[in-house]
Amino acid sequence: MNASRRLAQISSTLIRTQRFRPIINNPTAIPPLFKMASNMTAINSKDAAPPAGPYSHAIKTPHAIYCSGSIPVDAQGNMVEGTIQQKTEACIKNLAAVLKEAGSSIEKVVKVNIFLADMDNFAAMNEEYAKWFTHKPARSCVAVKTLPKNVDVELECIAMP
Repeated sequence: MNASRRLAQISSTLIRTQRFRPIINNPTAIPPLFKMASNMTAINSKDAAPPAGPYSHAIKTPHAIYCSGSIPVDAQGNMVEGTIQQKTEACIKNLAAVLKEAGSSIEKVVKVNIFLADMDNFAAMNEEYAKWFTHKPARSCVAVKTLPKNVDVELECIAMP
């Protein structure tokens, strides 16, 4: 008798004689956290420019609000001209409008991602940013080659509901 056949016979005997017991006796229910698709709500604010593509301003879940990137445009979608501070302010105002629509606020932001077309604007952007995010949420700031509509700055965030 070859080795693989002998192993199969031994395994079969162990299972039949109840010497083999499964590690998990009772199946475990899937926690509700893993069924998030049914708990997601798309958020779109009339006080922020309409999304420029096939996405929502934000997605709200029971545990967080995930805001899409905001570029310096007004509620009608017109580009905001001026300094990097003015453009940063426009981005933050858009995020604030979206968060308000979702039942949250800037004060509940836990993470911000900032995209700059030119890192020479970092200090000036920080001046405006610091006025709004006094609670100092976690943050990343990266330089990118190009942003949508060739803007200088884009911000996205995650907030608590």
